[in-house]
Amino acid sequence: SKHRRLDELEGKSPDIIQPDNAQMDAPMTKVLTQWQPRFDISAVKVIKRESLSDGFLKLNAYDIEHACFDRAPIQVKRELLERGRAVAVLMYDPKLDAVVLVEQFRIGALSEPKGPWLLELVAGMAEEGETSEEVAHREVQEEAGATLLSLTPITQYMVSPGGVQETIELFFARVDAQGLGGVHGLESEGEDIAVHVIDRNAALAMVANGEINNASTIIALQWLALNHANMPPC
Repeated sequence: SKHRRLDELEGKSPDIIQPDNAQMDAPMTKVLTQWQPRFDISAVKVIKRESLSDGFLKLNAYDIEHACFDRAPIQVKRELLERGRAVAVLMYDPKLDAVVLVEQFRIGALSEPKGPWLLELVAGMAEEGETSEEVAHREVQEEAGATLLSLTPITQYMVSPGGVQETIELFFARVDAQGLGGVHGLESEGEDIAVHVIDRNAALAMVANGEINNASTIIALQWLALNHANMPPC
């Protein structure tokens, strides 16, 4: 047996077992308290870049050589969807204790069992030379007819770095949600956006039960759940 029972040695409970010497001598797992990447961009070489699609979405193919952790550099082929920088805003009305979310059709959710209309944050792509704050103010006006009373950064993250070059910067914003609702969006961009004012706890329940199933909205609502108790009064 790989284990010896302590009851055989000390008359203890037979439920307690002692590992053999091989397990006792196994190296300890290293638990990190901080991290820095082993390599930087200088360890990557782009050998070739080829455009596969240059429509609404830009898709490029890359031949890449990059460093490895325990062997010589390797060459790989990767396809990359290049989107750029986006901004998303969680609007919150402290007087109503409610968030403002939007509902719209999403092609990426076409195969979802409940259909491709999702409940999301107001969001949009940054244009050349535009600050994130400018994007936030523009998008909430275009998509929800709202005016921001304050704007607080939450975080920034990469959407799906295995094959997509897109970052989303998340913001929390206070708004007056009285009178918000209806359908918004730019017809010239094919937008058809319904605005909903939703009780904060109901929105958090939608995260828990999977009704809200997109990353930016989940992250922002979880941030609100963590920070709501410490927010200054309205």
